[in-house]
Amino acid sequence: AASAHMHLWLGTLNTVLLMTSSLTMALGVLAARARARGYTLLMLGLTIGLGTAFLGIKFYEWYLEYSERLVPLPGLEFTFEGANPEHAQLFFNLYFTMTGLHALHLLVGIMIVLVMLILTWRRHNPLLLEYKVEIAGLYWHLVDIIWMFLFPLFYLVNPHG
Repeated sequence: AASAHMHLWLGTLNTVLLMTSSLTMALGVLAARARARGYTLLMLGLTIGLGTAFLGIKFYEWYLEYSERLVPLPGLEFTFEGANPEHAQLFFNLYFTMTGLHALHLLVGIMIVLVMLILTWRRHNPLLLEYKVEIAGLYWHLVDIIWMFLFPLFYLVNPHG
């Protein structure tokens, strides 16, 4: 019942943003391999922008949940007007913990890609850069894959309609 209070359209938009960022990151890796500096810069910049947009939407969504009194923290009044409020509180504890950890890892990913962008812009050793961008891409894809588990876990599991 608690998942019925999720903002499915925001979660779906964030999923589209992250999947698109996986594409731009993969294209950035290919561009680094081809030593196409300008295209690498463009793809890494787009990846950073899409990741930042994801975080902005996630913060907005957390604000909406805070406004609806669905944040189960000490000092905040948790209000759930449905059956089994203690189960809903557990759901939101897991939701905020897991999406918060995901957001933290995404922020780290944005910083890593930003470093790759700076190294590319500064014309760092192309052979070393190719490997560094690829490793950054692997981390980025890991964070995206984690979201692909979190999205259905929290947004799509609603047996009550």
